[in-house]
Amino acid sequence: MPRYIIERNFAEQLDISDDDKIHIKEINDDTGVEWIFSFLSADKRKTYCLYEAPDEESLRRAAERLNIPADVITPVDKIDPGIFA
Repeated sequence: MPRYIIERNFAEQLDISDDDKIHIKEINDDTGVEWIFSFLSADKRKTYCLYEAPDEESLRRAAERLNIPADVITPVDKIDPGIFA
């Protein structure tokens, strides 16, 4: 499945409750999106999230339903670490 990095900019510091996490997972599952991992900026106002998804539109639909930004979506490929050896 294709992978994407989503850059999200938040107006305020990000604070996600356990209920929020469950809701996010339900929407992601419903749209065929799978979260892999995220990085949170030091000021807690920006995230960089790696997802697997059928396409960019699925990611945009999930973000819209969750009312969260998806400012930049970049398709990415995995690099074999041996390439740098």
